[in-house]
Amino acid sequence: MGIYEKLQALNIELPPAAKPVAAYSMYSQTGNLIFLSGHIAKKDGAAWVGQLGKDLTTGEGKLAARAVGIDLLATLQSAAGGDLERIKRIVKVLSLVNSTPNYTEHHLVTNGVSEFLVEVMGDKGVHARSAFGVAQLPMGACVEIELIAELSD
Repeated sequence: MGIYEKLQALNIELPPAAKPVAAYSMYSQTGNLIFLSGHIAKKDGAAWVGQLGKDLTTGEGKLAARAVGIDLLATLQSAAGGDLERIKRIVKVLSLVNSTPNYTEHHLVTNGVSEFLVEVMGDKGVHARSAFGVAQLPMGACVEIELIAELSD
């Protein structure tokens, strides 16, 4: 089953690709590598605001990270010329979790995006990653994630 069939089976319709809100591009490409800028978690079209360990549970953070994964795929589709099947693999994910100093489950929050990418892309979605906590994110968002992908030749 291809990526689009898996998305359809999960009842997921990709939103329009994100637009930059400052002086940057949503992605850049060098050779066969596509680097996606950080995407913040959104809920009901606005920043999903909150701090893990204070306002949000790990489960809620995991859902937020999954939501970011959907937005990342929309931007990746745009970067791949409108066809996610051109993606050879996800290379790396970097996850920033807005959290209290004592919060230690950043890796579990980030599983939301990692598990989603594998669910939709199979082995192509398996990736290296980093997940860590930060004192704050733009607009108070709970999670921000960036991604590197490789295009097929």
